[in-house]
Amino acid sequence: MENFEAAIQYLDELNKFGWKPGLSRIKKLLELLGNPEKTFKSIHVGGTNGKGSVTVTISKILEDQGYKVGKFISPEIYNVRERIQIDSNWISEERIITILSRIQMLIEEMKANGFEEPTNFEVWTAMCFTYFCEEKIDFGVIEVGLGGEIDSTNVIDPLISVITNVSIDHKDYLGDTEIEIAKVKSGIIKRDRPVITGSTDKAVLKVIEEKALAMNSQIYRFGIEFNGIEKSFDEGFSNFIFQNQDYELEVSYSLVGHHQILNGSVSLEAVYVLNRLGFMVDVTKARQSLSKVIWAGRLEMLHYKGKRVLLDAAHNLEGAKNLALALTDIYNYRKIVLMVGILADKERQKMIDYIGPFGDKVIVTKPKSPRADDFRKVGEYFKEYSKDIYIIEDVREAMEMGISLLEDGDILCITGSIYMLQEIRKLF
Repeated sequence: MENFEAAIQYLDELNKFGWKPGLSRIKKLLELLGNPEKTFKSIHVGGTNGKGSVTVTISKILEDQGYKVGKFISPEIYNVRERIQIDSNWISEERIITILSRIQMLIEEMKANGFEEPTNFEVWTAMCFTYFCEEKIDFGVIEVGLGGEIDSTNVIDPLISVITNVSIDHKDYLGDTEIEIAKVKSGIIKRDRPVITGSTDKAVLKVIEEKALAMNSQIYRFGIEFNGIEKSFDEGFSNFIFQNQDYELEVSYSLVGHHQILNGSVSLEAVYVLNRLGFMVDVTKARQSLSKVIWAGRLEMLHYKGKRVLLDAAHNLEGAKNLALALTDIYNYRKIVLMVGILADKERQKMIDYIGPFGDKVIVTKPKSPRADDFRKVGEYFKEYSKDIYIIEDVREAMEMGISLLEDGDILCITGSIYMLQEIRKLF
């Protein structure tokens, strides 16, 4: 592999067949690599929403306590290298080239022996585990890519499994109901390993509880074994009280939103359970780490040309609900200009029913994804809520239009797709 551009091109080529079910490809590839996933302790984080927030929060806590921590997240906001990090430092281009060159040869060996070619995400997973093995990390905090049970990350034997919550998303792959999706996501629960969940829906929780019972897995549930009691919000912090059987801690969490109280509480409970498993983690000190977590594009308030811009990665119905709550309760503004791009396989109408009432003016744009080719249809859903709707395909042009529409005290709220935020965040 000659250079980084060639490496990315190779990875992109693996994308052409999309997502494929099954763990046989990743298991074979990891076997040929010497099973690097078995060389480090791990925490596995799944769920529909919030799994990225919990992954970066647990990682930050462990880093601050002196551990060498790898984290695997997707999708990225800034750069593909962001997906694989150690102590919050991205993997280098050189290491991607070196590791991927080795993997490429092994893939050719697999194909010659009748194995199917691994997918793009499976190769990223293998690169991550190889890098973590070579760097001798203490902990790997691993975010599920899609679903859980047959996600390529589900080859690890984690110390703890985390299921943040369960709601409707990726129906083509995971199922049409929350119950079906919960069954897939609970597939990351491992025998005799504890599981922590933020799910509060009774039917969903029953699925997770039944799986935990079948796997002899101790379960820690938000609102039962632990809790987060909301105190106040501002534009920089969510303030709450974390409670469990041993602690009552006042917390200021640098991720904003009602939903982040759950994510912060889940993260603290996870390190509490690590402590109970015998690992040196100071839970009281851990709360200090929550005030320093950085996670781009999650109710992130920025300034552009002197104007306030709120970026939020809400890309499904649950995310739209959380954004609507935040716009109602947390932020002060005169009016909101909404800039929205939503992929075709999302519940567009239902999402817009939550966020539409906030848009004094609306700009509809096209996220960088083949699943957004019909992006103009989104404008039709907004007609019930706004008379001023602009259709601008280019994301940067759309943002400049949004800025030009703002008056003193207004906010430009950009939301609907992580792919869109990837383009927007480069402007700051």
